[in-house]
Amino acid sequence: MAQRNIELYSLKAELCRTFADAKRLVIIDELREGEKTVGELARVLELPQAVVSRHLAVLRDKGVVKYRRQGTSVYYSLTDPKIGEACDMVHQILLNQIEKNKQLAERLGA
Repeated sequence: MAQRNIELYSLKAELCRTFADAKRLVIIDELREGEKTVGELARVLELPQAVVSRHLAVLRDKGVVKYRRQGTSVYYSLTDPKIGEACDMVHQILLNQIEKNKQLAERLGA
């Protein structure tokens, strides 16, 4: 495999690790509805603002979210709507797997 491909796969793996946290996935889902402040996200997640800020920093560092300042408020939004679409795809795959496992359990339990 060419070195270039290994580097690309490494970058993909690094981005995937960014999504490997339930709280970050909730943040992404919330931001699909439009931009929100840290305080708004903290209320939804029922977490301290400092914790939400740390998660947003990870998402920002990986280019998943962007921010803009308006007065004393900072508003976060997704950098690309395809991020939400990718999460939808993973969600659907998970639901399909759950359904298949449910069907298997029913067959084995019968």
